[in-house]
Amino acid sequence: MFTGIVTDLGEVIAAEDHAGKLRRLRIASSYDPAGIAIGASIACSGPCLTVVAVGAHGGGAWFDVDVAAETLERTNAGRWQLGARLNLERSLKIGDELGGHIVTGHIDGLAQLVGRDEITDADSPWGATARFTIRAPANLARFIAEKGSVGLDGTSLTVNNVERDVFSVLIIPHTLDVTTWGGRRPGDEVNLEVDLMARYAARLAEAQASGY
Repeated sequence: MFTGIVTDLGEVIAAEDHAGKLRRLRIASSYDPAGIAIGASIACSGPCLTVVAVGAHGGGAWFDVDVAAETLERTNAGRWQLGARLNLERSLKIGDELGGHIVTGHIDGLAQLVGRDEITDADSPWGATARFTIRAPANLARFIAEKGSVGLDGTSLTVNNVERDVFSVLIIPHTLDVTTWGGRRPGDEVNLEVDLMARYAARLAEAQASGY
């Protein structure tokens, strides 16, 4: 379980594919290797991935994760190449601050960035701020609500407005600086996880409507 508050920017330093069914990635981070257990869950730009090996790397750690066929199909992980930057978040511990919203790391699909508007530029007193316009897959658009939460590339964001399958989010200077969002441009695909409560509310409504 996660909150969508990114705690590090990782980098893919090795990638190996196995018959298109499994992909092993080695990711460098600033995390302390002593604090990463084999079997630990780390959200990597959205998907929750399991650590299968770990070691020291510079002043931080490298860790290996296996990306299975289901994740390769639903996310953009199959396109992560050497040097790709990833938003990282360690799994929650009892007593941790819940700064974003409850995120499972189970990606629902890929959304596409269709616009980026600079609200303030890097020369402003607080740095750049940008509004991103995003198109959700048609089957997921109903789960996205104005002022609700959404997980995009592992980042917890608030939805500003929604029109059919298109919605917008505002990214503040801090988030642009410490995540991959600073380099995002129209045409990019991002991993989308809809709000857990929205998913269960929709399922309950469907069950009641069908008489279950």
